Amino acid sequence: MKQDLPQSLRTVFDAQRSAFAEDSFPDLSGRLERLARLEKLLRENEDAFAEAISADFGNRSKHETLIAETLFTLASISHVRKHLKRWMKPRRVGTTFHSLPGTSRIIPQPLGVIGIVSPWNYPLQLALAPAVAAIAAGNRVLIKPSELTPKFSDLLARLIADYFSADECAVVTGDAEVAKAFVSLPFDHLFFTGSTAVGKHVGMAAAANLTPVTLELGGKSPAIVDASCDLKDAAVKIAAGKLFNAGQTCIAPDYVLVPAAKLDHFVQAFTQATQKLYPTLEHNPDYTSIVNERHFARLTGLLEDARANGASLNEINPGAEIANPATRKMRPTLVLGATPAMRIMQDEIFGPLLPVLPYESVDDAIAFVNARPRPLALYWFGKDSTHRDKVLHETISGGVTINDALYHIAQENLPFGGVGDSGSGAYHGEYGFRLFTKEKPVFEQSALSGTGLLRPPFGKLANSIIRTLKRVI
Repeated sequence: MKQDLPQSLRTVFDAQRSAFAEDSFPDLSGRLERLARLEKLLRENEDAFAEAISADFGNRSKHETLIAETLFTLASISHVRKHLKRWMKPRRVGTTFHSLPGTSRIIPQPLGVIGIVSPWNYPLQLALAPAVAAIAAGNRVLIKPSELTPKFSDLLARLIADYFSADECAVVTGDAEVAKAFVSLPFDHLFFTGSTAVGKHVGMAAAANLTPVTLELGGKSPAIVDASCDLKDAAVKIAAGKLFNAGQTCIAPDYVLVPAAKLDHFVQAFTQATQKLYPTLEHNPDYTSIVNERHFARLTGLLEDARANGASLNEINPGAEIANPATRKMRPTLVLGATPAMRIMQDEIFGPLLPVLPYESVDDAIAFVNARPRPLALYWFGKDSTHRDKVLHETISGGVTINDALYHIAQENLPFGGVGDSGSGAYHGEYGFRLFTKEKPVFEQSALSGTGLLRPPFGKLANSIIRTLKRVI
């Protein structure tokens, strides 16, 4: 759908808006049928998706794609289908005393046309998981995937067109100029996943149309290793979470805070865990490449800046094994002695580089986290429930996993989203359904209502009723 943009983009948008006007409240069976088609698309094309994504990356672990993208989205569809009937039902709510015997209810109503701008790092999941919620809520959906994964984006556009009519769900591909035109459309809700810097521009573009926007951004997500933790277990889980997709994950641990007395032990445990997870790199299909040369150079620049400013770099699996930079297989690297002034402690890393910083007390660790923009995720490892609750109560983050990494995102009954610089709004499960729904409040007056007693001309009776109400409300 690249031709003659942005005119063709507007044409598709207008078609979806017209279709929604004709069917603005799809019934349960219609929504379930669309979700079934989406499931069919995923199941019938999972290998093609994995191959396209791997080709875009240079190498993307097929298992990572199946776990984090295909299975994740299928699980989302399954959860929604089980609960959608209940979510769609109007809900009776209480009516204030002075309005009895009237009744109040909330009707979940579709919004209209939903725009989704998805990123390159998990191109399938982050395009279709929001679409699942939007379709379940009864909306039409228009998706703009990243230009950094062109093979995947073209495949998604082609397959969506095979399984859906353009006025139900469509994909528009193109470069940054297309994306600018896309976010300038008067959507009924705009959903963006990407960097904080770009998210600010998206928010401003949406504001011109008063379009509500959900921003799923990133940030520097900390992992706090408590003195009470099993250090070996924590190191394995942090390594697995950090190096999944070679660190190109918005909720990957971005730095680790370790008790000063245990710093060397953690470095040793993390190194051993990484070598076990990835005994080789360049020819290892399980280890994902950095998506392109620009990002590879950016990550290299972070390391060079850290080294130049006094940090020491602990490369894991060093030697001649990675001889071909064209593979873009970057060595996992621990950065020791990092300071707040270094770029690696200011920028979201989005790669297999991990600063490890010592702390003396729980209060020091909390203060370090709170001195920075609010992260998308926070990880805590330990057995001391007092320390755990102190961290939970005194830090603010989009989400938390205790004694593991990443897994809060996989819980359909938990909202997923950021806070502050890491985003606004949340989705998954019922939270996604409500995100793309107008919860219409309806008050129905009773024929036995006494409101006529409170109409002008006011007099003694009205005064008496007001005095009575003031005593009982």
